[in-house]
Amino acid sequence: MRRGNLAGKVTALAAGLLVAAAAFAQGTVTSVKGGARIGNQPVTENQTIAPGSVVTTGPDAQVVLRFEDGQRVVLAQNTEFKVVDYRFNAAAPAGDRMIFDLVKGGARFVTGLIGRRSQSAFQMRTPQATIGIRGTDFMAVIVNPLYLSVTQGAIAANTAAGTAAFGAGSIATVASSSALGTAISASALPAAASSAFSTLSTAALGAGASATTLSTAAGAGTATGGAGLGVGVGVGVTAAIGAAAAAVAASSSSTSTSHTPATTHSP
Repeated sequence: MRRGNLAGKVTALAAGLLVAAAAFAQGTVTSVKGGARIGNQPVTENQTIAPGSVVTTGPDAQVVLRFEDGQRVVLAQNTEFKVVDYRFNAAAPAGDRMIFDLVKGGARFVTGLIGRRSQSAFQMRTPQATIGIRGTDFMAVIVNPLYLSVTQGAIAANTAAGTAAFGAGSIATVASSSALGTAISASALPAAASSAFSTLSTAALGAGASATTLSTAAGAGTATGGAGLGVGVGVGVTAAIGAAAAAVAASSSSTSTSHTPATTHSP
């Protein structure tokens, strides 16, 4: 009887460890060009990226990361990027969580399963804004201020001033953590941001990833709300993103030759 109880406890412990391992998932380096480091160690292909890892790239470097849910992240040169938290279990969407910090430089983010099924679980934080997504392929470059380019889906830039949502084809900027994000034309991009977007948009993402390239079409939807910087991207932001995406889709189907940005307001 005692042996049976012991065997049951061992089985339960093993199952618990498997659940924990699935919850705290990892990423993998699928490509590295030039000098890059994780902490104090050089980055190598097929290296695992655990939550808490900080990846830095040097001049003319590029690193492509693939996470277990299929999320891709491309890091540009002179970038500092941290995987703050990453939890994924294919059978348990309620536990999804993905938080990235882009401290400096530039990166491209291509949505995986988490971003498709648990959009509020994704946060990409910069000094200027926290970004939420909806089925998205987007790029972010910090050139003081922050510049954003959306190639697919929609994003929401959350700051202390509110939430600005931008649909596919949008180019935007966020001046600071206290300013609302605004849409700009491609011609308004500084050379450093334009060059970074061009490089990131042509990066090889690997099998199963989006093959989109940078769109230079201008225009965006904006949505203002009360959510502050650092607050989790939740229902209000998701609604704002949805409104912007719908507005962009409606605009794309119109026969009008002019484009008027659509504006919504979070409840």
